[in-house]
Amino acid sequence: MKARELEQGFHGVHRWHCKVLEQRLEQTGVFRAQHQILMFLSDHPQSSQKQIAEAFKISPPAVGVSLKKLEKGGYIQRIVDTADNRYHQVTLTEKGHGVVCQSRRIFNEVLEEMYSGLSEEEGQILLSVLERVRNNLKNMYEDEGEV
Repeated sequence: MKARELEQGFHGVHRWHCKVLEQRLEQTGVFRAQHQILMFLSDHPQSSQKQIAEAFKISPPAVGVSLKKLEKGGYIQRIVDTADNRYHQVTLTEKGHGVVCQSRRIFNEVLEEMYSGLSEEEGQILLSVLERVRNNLKNMYEDEGEV
């Protein structure tokens, strides 16, 4: 089997996984970038706009656009820090928490369906192969860093 065929298979699985997730997540009512911010805030409550931007490696103004829409939709609120009124903590509202819970349920359902039909042995083989590929990539990265 050629490496290119394996790569195409891997990308095909990834593309379909993304398509299914996006299709199912549409029912939450938020767009992809906004959804990612909500999930981040769920794991990192009371983050600042700057912290969110750093986590996603995008500019604070770009995050600000999404935050404004999320705030208008009632998914988040910005709270002024009492120690520094220039600093706003971004937190999820009850509605935002609801979207996060719904999303996590959807993620779990997709994972269960995605791997349905695989036997325990097939799952172990897949995991072993993926770990080997990951280690190959990791070793390549470390080798490049030493040059």
